[in-house]
Amino acid sequence: MSIDNNKLVTALRSVIDPDSGVDLVTMRLIKDLKIKDNAVSFAVESASLAETAKFQLHENLVKAIQTVYPQAQIDIHFAKGGKERPLAQVTNIIAVASGKGGVGKSSVSTNLALGLKEMGARVGLMDADLYGPSIPTMLGIKEEKPVIKQMYGRHRILPIEKYGLHTISIGNIVEPEKAVVLRGPRLGGIIKQFANEVIWPELDYLIIDLPPGTGDIQLTLVQTLPLTGAIIVTTPQEVAVADAVKAMNMFRLENIRVPIVGIVENMSWFTPEDNPTKKYRIFGEGGGKTMARMSNSVLLGQLPLVMDVRVGGDIGKPAILSTGTEISKSFMEVAKKTVQQVNLRNEMLPPTQIVGMNVQS
Repeated sequence: MSIDNNKLVTALRSVIDPDSGVDLVTMRLIKDLKIKDNAVSFAVESASLAETAKFQLHENLVKAIQTVYPQAQIDIHFAKGGKERPLAQVTNIIAVASGKGGVGKSSVSTNLALGLKEMGARVGLMDADLYGPSIPTMLGIKEEKPVIKQMYGRHRILPIEKYGLHTISIGNIVEPEKAVVLRGPRLGGIIKQFANEVIWPELDYLIIDLPPGTGDIQLTLVQTLPLTGAIIVTTPQEVAVADAVKAMNMFRLENIRVPIVGIVENMSWFTPEDNPTKKYRIFGEGGGKTMARMSNSVLLGQLPLVMDVRVGGDIGKPAILSTGTEISKSFMEVAKKTVQQVNLRNEMLPPTQIVGMNVQS
């Protein structure tokens, strides 16, 4: 009997990593796989596993292999080598930030995520705006609760799936009418929980909707996850741009260095339904272009102020899903330019490193 490599790898994909909740092959934790006749040997990277979890993991691996090759001679050992990579199953982690509230950041995050999904990507959406979680309303999942699953003696959270997106929000955990009153350490704990205890599947993009400003949540995020980049949302007006620049500059700090993927200018003009050719620039103009120049990035798009965005967010059907409308096309353009800029960023720059714990706000 000879062991087929592809068949063996398929069998190993059925075994779940206790830390991430994703299979060991996807997480790239199987090392030095060797096959000779009916003998197979490999190492499993397991820097943070308790002995009881290692025992169960070993048992699960043996069972998976013996299901397809009952007579296989199996040699598995656990190695402590390898650098820990949080969310290694996610290719790109993009933070969506703003300097102040009310500029439509959550609308941009939600519609961007759905636009990327429409383009064929595997997408997750993390609602990190713990004080004002809007994603459950925008996706129409306010009443849903995430499923808690026990794995290797640990509790893990399954993200809620809607419109093909995998999403998690504190709005689906606490009662909607309850105020979220949390201090810095607890805020950071929830962000770490969303990153490390949610079973995120293999994703091309994880979009993270941040609260406005620069605070504990933003700092915890860059200390927990290697962000591919950040998108800054602003309106055209000078006051909004001034605040957005502060949010942008936090990511550009010397000891943070998260690349700015681009700028989204929201509410660029108002177009009345009865006169679709008219543009009223209620909040002025030029803010997005100014920020793009300041950040050495690009203007990903200008989004008009239309009722469809508000209505879609309220009823749980984001505006991008109303295909054929001007606002849907505008959001799709933002998604397409985001993909272009992320690809360019990945070609030109090395992966972002997680920030050390000595960052000061």
